[in-house]
Amino acid sequence: MTKVAIVTGAASGIGRATALKLASQGLKVVVVDYNEKDGQETLDLVTAQGGEGIFVKADVSLSEDVQNYVNQAKETYGRIDVFVNNAGILPNFTLLSEYEDSMFDRVIAVNLRGAFLGMKYVLKVMMEQKSGSIINTSSAAGIHSQPYLSIYAASKHGLVGLTKTAAVEYGPMGIRINAICPGGVKTGMTADLGEATSPSLGPSGRMAMPEEMAEVIAFLASDAASYVNGAIMPVDGGMTV
Repeated sequence: MTKVAIVTGAASGIGRATALKLASQGLKVVVVDYNEKDGQETLDLVTAQGGEGIFVKADVSLSEDVQNYVNQAKETYGRIDVFVNNAGILPNFTLLSEYEDSMFDRVIAVNLRGAFLGMKYVLKVMMEQKSGSIINTSSAAGIHSQPYLSIYAASKHGLVGLTKTAAVEYGPMGIRINAICPGGVKTGMTADLGEATSPSLGPSGRMAMPEEMAEVIAFLASDAASYVNGAIMPVDGGMTV
């Protein structure tokens, strides 16, 4: 049986690297992103390496868009074995008191509501199958303080809470739910931060590549991680130790 994966935020960065990694392992991949051009490019890269998939445009903060990508996956491939709940946005660095209300609403809408909606509708499919693996992309900011990114940290702490609770609720149904917590990763979202080699990045003294995150996600998605459930896994080069 060929497994099927949905990857949100798959137009670039960790999402693109993960889509390519899972496709290389033989999974059919549903590429989800709001950026249609770059999302289609990810799908083209998947097919160029011999993989199979579809692209679905979605704003993950909208319930109807989330239901659509879940339905498209089910209608096209009949099942959903892996859900990589990766879409997210990063606001500008500033003091909490300086954030506009609208920025708080947007970050929570994408990073937390979007993750909640994805889990809600994917879990309905996985419950029917009595199997599945969900990997949420939280952040080092989801397990420790992140000065000048308070609302981002709040959204990622919230995602940790969703992950832990859902893992307990759905583990008895054969569904594993885990989260990775990356530190600095070289993506388009972090491009403005520049290249850093400082103590703030932990003992490794460098930012990670998206492919390094994809390797961990692929492990958590696989049968090799069959006893891993509810894990909040730092993948940050020792930043949060």
